[in-house]
Amino acid sequence: MALGTATLAPATLSYDGISKSYGAKLALEALSLSIPAGEMVGVIGRSGAGKSTLIRLTNRLIEPSSGRIHYGDLDITALKGVELRRWRAHAAMIFQQFNLVPRLDVLTNVLIGSLERTSGIASLFKRFSASERARAIVALDRLGIADTALQRADRLSGGQQQRVAIARALVQEPRLLLADEPIASLDPHNARAVMEALKAINTADRITVICNLHDLATARLYCDRLIGLNQGRLVFDGPPSRLDAAAVRAIYGNDEEAGRLAQGNSISAETA
Repeated sequence: MALGTATLAPATLSYDGISKSYGAKLALEALSLSIPAGEMVGVIGRSGAGKSTLIRLTNRLIEPSSGRIHYGDLDITALKGVELRRWRAHAAMIFQQFNLVPRLDVLTNVLIGSLERTSGIASLFKRFSASERARAIVALDRLGIADTALQRADRLSGGQQQRVAIARALVQEPRLLLADEPIASLDPHNARAVMEALKAINTADRITVICNLHDLATARLYCDRLIGLNQGRLVFDGPPSRLDAAAVRAIYGNDEEAGRLAQGNSISAETA
């Protein structure tokens, strides 16, 4: 199946024996699972468990060592050139450190997300159409920050900057939102705002959201399904209700920290 310019239909994202090695270090080992369209999935595990590797393999920021990734009939691991670029527009990334251009205003930072749909010359001179600008304002309004459109990005709080990054992802009209530790650098209040925004988008638009999270309680609160990784291996896959103490130990290890994580409170409860 070729990836044309038409809107990509919702489909199941499938990993078939996907592995990634860095020399002798195996970051992800023979992972196989399927994620139906519209799910909100939390990927949990210790630092170095393979969470970021899984996200970055999904939109081909890094290349797999073996295995395949499919979106419906589309073989993601086979895409090259223009088709790979189009896939990355459909699999929008949200990074821990926002990846905004600090000196540019908020509106232009959001419009950068639509560069995949503009000509090279238009992109070079940052010339955006009225409809693209309107779409960017709508995205900012959905995130509750339309009033910041003309402010420099570096004058916003961390939570506001992350919501700008989400708005930038939305104007790509993606089928997947891939969030790599999106709240790791935020205080509890802003973390809650960002997670509620991602959940609202998932619910309203039925966009698949895959979110790497360090905080287990947050993952339990906002995600429909949890994927637990330990040293690159899949050790848990199920709803939050199935994440008992034994499952937590399998993901985080058999120690006091694992016990604390199993009993943790959510960011919502802590900051209400």
